[in-house]
Amino acid sequence: MVFSSTVFLFIFLPICLIVYYNPFIIIAERKNPDRGADPKIRTFRNVFLLLASLVFYAWGEPVNILLMIFSIVLAWFLGLKIGSSESGKAAKLWLVFAISVYIIIFFIFKYLTFVSSEIYRWLGLGESPVNIALPIGISFFMFQLMSYLFDVYYKTARPQKNILNLGLYIALFPQLIAGPIVRYNEIEEQILNRRENKEDFSEGLIRFVFGLGKKVLLANYFGLLADNIFALKGGVSAATAWLGAFAYTFQIYFDFSGYSDMAIGLGRIFGFHFSENFNYPYISGSVTEFWRRWHISLSTWFRDYVYIPLGGNRVSKVRWILNMLCVWLLTGIWHGANWTFLIWGLMYFVVLVVERLTGLNSAGRLPVLRHLYTIVIFTVGWVIFRSEDLGRALGFLGNMFGLRGGGGADMTTLYYLKNSWWLLLIGIAAACPLFPKFRDHWLKKGVYIPVIAFNFAVFVLSLISCISSTYSPFIYFNF
Repeated sequence: MVFSSTVFLFIFLPICLIVYYNPFIIIAERKNPDRGADPKIRTFRNVFLLLASLVFYAWGEPVNILLMIFSIVLAWFLGLKIGSSESGKAAKLWLVFAISVYIIIFFIFKYLTFVSSEIYRWLGLGESPVNIALPIGISFFMFQLMSYLFDVYYKTARPQKNILNLGLYIALFPQLIAGPIVRYNEIEEQILNRRENKEDFSEGLIRFVFGLGKKVLLANYFGLLADNIFALKGGVSAATAWLGAFAYTFQIYFDFSGYSDMAIGLGRIFGFHFSENFNYPYISGSVTEFWRRWHISLSTWFRDYVYIPLGGNRVSKVRWILNMLCVWLLTGIWHGANWTFLIWGLMYFVVLVVERLTGLNSAGRLPVLRHLYTIVIFTVGWVIFRSEDLGRALGFLGNMFGLRGGGGADMTTLYYLKNSWWLLLIGIAAACPLFPKFRDHWLKKGVYIPVIAFNFAVFVLSLISCISSTYSPFIYFNF
């Protein structure tokens, strides 16, 4: 089930809202406004959200819901063991055991098929018999499970004694499938002490609609353009190849950031405050800045649980480079079982190290050139990221840089530009922080009609698109 599906928009979400905000609870809360949330009401809402979240996941993964439940029970048990250990050594042993178990599970479901296929291919044994289906969103909920265990070990959070509350943290449907990766120490208090209110509900609804528009009105159409160009055979002109690369660059941003917007919005509707996951990364003036703005929850996860424990940048230069190598190898591997993801991660490792050593990551002169350089780097990176194998990645990059005889531009370029120039302009505008400035400008003046009209238009157009479109899953469902 995806947020942009009619099943979710017209059945699942309305049912959740009706039950969660049913009249009996609303009346009970109004009778005792000064008491805050009644523990019985909070328990009911938490249990209901947990059950709804399990149904949400089981809708597309009826078998793998057992893997999630097992992982939650295991984390609950091991978290209690880590938290109750009388010595730091015992706690560390429990932590190492816990993380090892999850890494093994992670490897089996996400990488074993790829590794066995590569071994069989190298040995000339034909096709590997191992073919394990990838559970949707496993990278996200596994990292949240490990976040919980790390936070308990570092004593930045208390072990959760109520397994249902821990289950809600892991399985909460707004962020279950594709993030953001919510840290346990950020949401621990919200599980029991959050307060739903009209302001959060309205802001969450607006944020959800904005994300929905990003997905169905922008990402899906950029996806069609990218698919058409990447499917072209032979030598493609450089301009056409760059157009396809830019189309995918916009597609993955609006797809993933749109999902994050919807997740954050849904969280607000139910009283949860999730951290931001994107901060207009395409306006960055360096690749270092880009990764401070893109998929922030993943970057901070690796920073806090891998990079800093390894010593961060407070070590020798050689050790720092090794720390960076470790982080970006893991980042590439996290995204998928394919050599392209590994190369993609290593590319960013090299670029970020060069930026740091040369000072390119610091604000300075020639901001336009720095911005153009950053655009080229992440666009090339997305081509590698999208490609099915290294051969296709190199072939498409060859087209982009005029190495395959396709020429600079041709009629194909003109055809796609003629039909998509307006989409590219909208994409550029939407990838910049123009809408927040527009909204804040009118709201400060106390003029609400333009903001309401804009959101209503996005909502109506998005619904029409959802009803008329075929199934279009989010890109990061694969991870």
